[in-house]
Amino acid sequence: MAVDEGVAPAAQTDEGGTVHRLKPNAIGLLGVVFMAVATAAPITAMTGNVPFMVSAGNGIGAPASYLVAMVVLAIFAVGFTSMAKHITSTGAFYGFISYGLGRTIGLASGLLATFAYVVFEPALIGIFSTFATQTLKDQTGVSVPWWAFAALMLAVNATGTWFGVSVAEKLLVVLLATEVTILAAMAISVALHGGGPDGFSLDPVNPVNAFHGTSAGLGLFFAFWSWVGFESTAMYGEESRNPKKIIPKATMISVLGVGVFYVFVSWMAITGTGEANAVKVATENPLGLFFGPTEQYVGHWAVDVMQWLMITGSLACGMAFHNCAARYMYALGREGVLPSLKNTLGRTHARHGSPHIAGLVQTVVTALLLIAFWAAGKDPYTGTYVLLAILGTMAILVVQAVCSFAVLAYFRKHHPESRHWFRTFTAPLLGGVAMLAVVALLVSNMGAAAGTESGSLVLKATPWLVALVAASGIGYAQYLKRRSPERYLLLGRTVLEETKER
Repeated sequence: MAVDEGVAPAAQTDEGGTVHRLKPNAIGLLGVVFMAVATAAPITAMTGNVPFMVSAGNGIGAPASYLVAMVVLAIFAVGFTSMAKHITSTGAFYGFISYGLGRTIGLASGLLATFAYVVFEPALIGIFSTFATQTLKDQTGVSVPWWAFAALMLAVNATGTWFGVSVAEKLLVVLLATEVTILAAMAISVALHGGGPDGFSLDPVNPVNAFHGTSAGLGLFFAFWSWVGFESTAMYGEESRNPKKIIPKATMISVLGVGVFYVFVSWMAITGTGEANAVKVATENPLGLFFGPTEQYVGHWAVDVMQWLMITGSLACGMAFHNCAARYMYALGREGVLPSLKNTLGRTHARHGSPHIAGLVQTVVTALLLIAFWAAGKDPYTGTYVLLAILGTMAILVVQAVCSFAVLAYFRKHHPESRHWFRTFTAPLLGGVAMLAVVALLVSNMGAAAGTESGSLVLKATPWLVALVAASGIGYAQYLKRRSPERYLLLGRTVLEETKER
C-alpha cells in the first residue's frame, strides 16, 4: 500500500472498513528503543527507587532485585514479541489481548492500559516539578512555585505529540543520552578505582540477596516498577519501519539493555558508598547514595549536572507516557468504541500524522488531575507522584499478566503452525504467573511504598479503581455485543494491512 508521508493515510479493519492511521515510516529501531527506555526514566529509577530499596527493601541486595526482574521481564517479552511479529496495533495490549482472549477482555485491558498511562503523566509532572524547584533553589537561590514547572512540562508534552513521534524522538534522544552518560560515568569511575571503601563484592548481585532484607517484597516491587513502560514499543509499530522486525528487537533491547544498566549502576552506587555504610546513607540522605560516589569519583561538577539531569530525565519520561496515553486514546477512538470518538480522538493530523486531538485531551485530563491533587493539598512528590504512580503501576501490571495468557490462547487458536514449546507456551505461562506475583507484591506492600501517604483515600481506593475500570470495559463490551454487534466486532481489530492476520 503506497502512502504519502505528508498526510495521514488509512488503515483497515477486519471488516473491510477504513480508519485514520498514524504516519508510517516515521521512526526506526533506535527511535522505538529510545521512546520505550524513556518511559523507564533511568536516572529517575536509579536516584528515586534504589535508595528506598536499599533503606526499606532488600538492603544491599537491590541490584540483585533488578537482576531477578530482568529475567522475569525477559521471559514475559519472549511471548510478547512472538505476538508482535503477527499483529501490529497502536493499541498494543488492547489489540494483542483482543485477538488472544476475545474482544470483551480486550476492551477491559485496553481501558486499563489507557487509564495507567493517563495517570502516569501527572505523576511524572509531580516529580519533575519537585526536582526543578529544589535544584533551582539549591544552585541559584531562586524560588519558583512547582505549578509553573508543571505548566511548562504540560506545554512541552502537548507540543511534542502534536508534531508527531519523530519530533519527540529527537528530543528524547538528547535527554536520554545525557542522563545515561552521567550515571555511567559514576559507575565506570567506581569500577576503575577498584571499588569503594570496602572494595568489590558480588553480594549485591547475588540473586539470593534479592529475597533478604527489611522487606524483600518491597524491594522487588520497586525493581519491577523501574521498568514500567518498556512494553510501549508495540504501540509504535504503526509508525515504525518494518514493524515485524523492529518491535520484537526493540522490546528485547529495552528489557535487557535497561536491565544490565540498572544492575551495574545500582551495584556501583552501593560499592562506591561502601556496603557497610550503604543502608545508613540511603536512610539518612537518599540521594547521597548517588551524589556521594559521583562527587568522590567523578567530581562536584558531575553532582550539579546530575541534579539537572534528574529534571530532564523525568521530563523525558513524562513525555513518553504522554505519547503512550495519546496513542491508546486514539486506538480506542478510531474504532468508534463510542461513536462520537471516531471523528475526534480517532483522527490524525492531516500533515503530521499524529494523534493530535487525543494528545490535547490527555493534556486537559492531566491538568485537571494536577489541579485536583493541588486543591487536596497533596505534595507534588510524596502525594501526586507516589499515589498516581502506584495506581498506574497496578493497572499496567494486571494488563501485562493478562497479555501473557493472551499469547497462549492466540497461538493455539490462530497460529498452531507457529506454536513453540518455549516461545508461545512456557515463556508466556511463566511470565503471566510471575506478573500476577508482582501484582500481589504491590498489593501487600502498597502502604510501605506510599510512605507518608499510606493512609490516603486514593491509596485505599487504588485496587477498587483498577477493578472498576476493568469491570466498566467488560460491561460496555457486553452492551455493544447485544445492542451494536457491528461496533463490537471492531474492538481491538484495527491493524496494518501488511501485518493483518490472514
